[in-house]
This record gives sequence, C-alpha cells and structure tokens, in this order.
Amino acid sequence: MIYLLDTSALLAHHRQEPGWEQVQAIFAENGAEVVIASVTLAEFARRMRELGASETEIREILADYQILFSAVVPVDGAVAWAAFELGCRTPERLPLVDALIAAAARLRGACLVHRDEHMAAIPAERVQQLYLPR
Repeated sequence: MIYLLDTSALLAHHRQEPGWEQVQAIFAENGAEVVIASVTLAEFARRMRELGASETEIREILADYQILFSAVVPVDGAVAWAAFELGCRTPERLPLVDALIAAAARLRGACLVHRDEHMAAIPAERVQQLYLPR
C-alpha cells in the first residue's frame, strides 16, 4: 500500500495530536510505502515556524522524517492539471496547496492521509483517503 501524508497528518504525528497513532501505524506497517508531496516540505516548515521552531530545528525535524519517506513526489505539470481537475470536481472550495497534495496522491495511486475537512469533500472515486480524527 502507498500512503501520501498531507501536511496535517505529518504535523499530527510530529506534535502527537489526535490521529498521530494512525500515522505511526502506517510508518510501522510491513510493506507500506510512505511518500509526501514536495509542497508539504514548505507547508510543514512554515507551520513549524509559526509554532516557534527555528529554521535549524525545522531542518533537523525534516531530515529525521526524510529517512521514513520512500519518495518526495514533485509537483510538475501533470500534478498541476490533476489538481485543477480535482478542484473542478470537489463541491467545496479546495485550497491550491491541498489540491496539489491530493493530486500527487491520485497520480501516485496512493491513499491520501489527512485531517482536513475540505479534503474529505474530494469525491472518493478520485482519491482514496484516510481521514484522521481531529
């Protein structure tokens, strides 16, 4: 199984917020491939900075996580178009970064792991999802 962690799932795991145990179980799952979208790196770093972490601390945290990820999925033209299509087919507003992350999961054939209500509105036939508790 391939899992793509949204920024919200990565933050939940790092901060041990609700849903972190499910993310930990994914990391421990035998044969699981865990990936993130490239924009998650920037979004996670910005949120950690808002929470008071220094740039050095953020780089160390992300370096520790990098060893757990099979890949960082780039945001390229195919992901951009898939994000546009997901936005067109989602009944609620889907912020651009979240649309890009969901599109990366779709194109990778991954289960999108997140804690965002607006992502839960993405039609299930478009992106497989694991919605973590808040």
